[in-house]
Amino acid sequence: MKNNKKIIGAVLAYIGNYKILLFASLVMAMATVVLTLYLPILFGDAIDLIVGGGLTKVDRIFSIIVEAGIVAGITALLQWVMTTINYRIAYNVVRDIRNDALRRIERLPLSFLDAHPTGDIVSRVIADADQFSDGLLLGFTQIFTGIATILGTLVFMLRINVFTALIVVVLTPLSLLVARFISKHTYNMFKLQSETRAEQTSLINEMIGGMEVVKAYGREEKVVDDFDEINERIEKASLKAIFFSSITNPATRFVNNIVYALVGLVGAFQVINAGISVGGLTAFLAYANQYTKPFNDISGIITELQNAIACAGRLLELINEEVEVKDGEIELGESKHIGQNSAVKGEIGDIELDNVSFSYVKDRKLVEGLNLSVKKGQRIAIVGPTGCGKTTIINLLMRFYDVDSGSIRVENADIRDIKRHSLRKSYGMVLQETWLRQGTIRDNIVMGKPDATDEEVIAAAKAAHSHSFISKLKDGYNTVIDEEGSGLSKGQMQLLCITRVMLLLPPMLILDEATSSIDTRTEIKIQKAFNRLMEGRTSFIVAHRLSTIKEADIILVMKAGTIIEQGNHEELLEKKGFYAELYNSQFVGVGS
Repeated sequence: MKNNKKIIGAVLAYIGNYKILLFASLVMAMATVVLTLYLPILFGDAIDLIVGGGLTKVDRIFSIIVEAGIVAGITALLQWVMTTINYRIAYNVVRDIRNDALRRIERLPLSFLDAHPTGDIVSRVIADADQFSDGLLLGFTQIFTGIATILGTLVFMLRINVFTALIVVVLTPLSLLVARFISKHTYNMFKLQSETRAEQTSLINEMIGGMEVVKAYGREEKVVDDFDEINERIEKASLKAIFFSSITNPATRFVNNIVYALVGLVGAFQVINAGISVGGLTAFLAYANQYTKPFNDISGIITELQNAIACAGRLLELINEEVEVKDGEIELGESKHIGQNSAVKGEIGDIELDNVSFSYVKDRKLVEGLNLSVKKGQRIAIVGPTGCGKTTIINLLMRFYDVDSGSIRVENADIRDIKRHSLRKSYGMVLQETWLRQGTIRDNIVMGKPDATDEEVIAAAKAAHSHSFISKLKDGYNTVIDEEGSGLSKGQMQLLCITRVMLLLPPMLILDEATSSIDTRTEIKIQKAFNRLMEGRTSFIVAHRLSTIKEADIILVMKAGTIIEQGNHEELLEKKGFYAELYNSQFVGVGS
């Protein structure tokens, strides 16, 4: 319950951003309630006139009916306005929470994203936000009018008959006690339901993304079995939550019906004893019903509110996650955007790795005591078996992860003291795993330089040997693609990623298996383009095909997180060490 209070407090803080709309909703709620409560008085007066008899009262009865019609029409209009305002508040609040969640995701360290399935995060931002929105709408619609109705009917009932009003006031809250008892047991059930739904979303996302592999290895039945197992858990969690929560409304209605019957019985005796008129009793019964109705409504939406709180909790948990550690203050020299020229503004390029140690899991060592000195313009190739730490070094250079100990310095400044944006824009990076976004081919190319001209884009595409296939597409550079590439081959997607770097030429480059999906003929051309691109730039090249790194100034041979050999291609072959074994296994067949 303490956690619930924190969640509700955070949600109220978001709602507080819309005080004017909130005030307008409250005013509409009060006006609606007052007009609704005025109707029983009119009908009570009409009933007393009918009971009293006499033709002279027909005109008065007719005027009461007209007045009641006008009041009902105005009430309906105000309710419509209030509902519209409540929708606006609810959707604005959910929009703000979603925006905050997305901004927080962008600032979260990669360690968090690596540790949480994509489907779970997507489920929080999409499905949980929708569930929260539904609960918030019900809350605004029912709670405001409910509280106003309770207070209003209480005043009107006390004006008609104090004793009968006290009976209603004393007995009706019993329904809230029943609702509260049940709701305490349903929150955890709805939280479990939300978490299991996120697990299901994650599985679907994972399987659709890797459907080719699933089919290739005949894992369709296993995936279906896993899906069925999660479905069964969702079914159990949902049934428990719905079963217990569904008891709430019937239980509260039972209590309120007893109160209503008791009021009718007491009121009938008072009518016989002339303590209240027939019209007055009719009005009082209407008020008693209206007084108990909000208790029914509020208890009925407790189920939705519990679900909404559980979903809001998962969203706020994401929003409150710790972001990357404080950014630095140093701004590196800016790279110069160029077309075909290779000039670089500034002297960025000197990099020092001083006794660097790092591990993704604290009790599982990966990189230990790594030392490296790189001068501006050098080409550094990193080779070694899978899992030796090649890509980890790239992650550390880009400061996707911070070192556990030691330091990485660029231009004699610790990268922890450099602004992340300044550091990362100084690198051009092409990874083995391509990433495209929904939009045109041109949108994907100019991601790092939105103001690029068509001439610059075409020149970069020609340099990356992607212009040929782009020109053959239906709409050329304006062809719309999705994040999956929609019709492009893996190699073509990788060429687009290379074109990005060719357009935005930074002082430092990272090529992590940049040509792994490209045919040999195109690879030779790309390598020539890369050679021109790397002139005057500090370049880090991660490659399994050792033929692509023979021209590197320094080749680092890694094994188990440490550099075991270092030198150029010829020097390492002469040593006849681990690099020579790797090279010969690819080209001579030694060790096969």
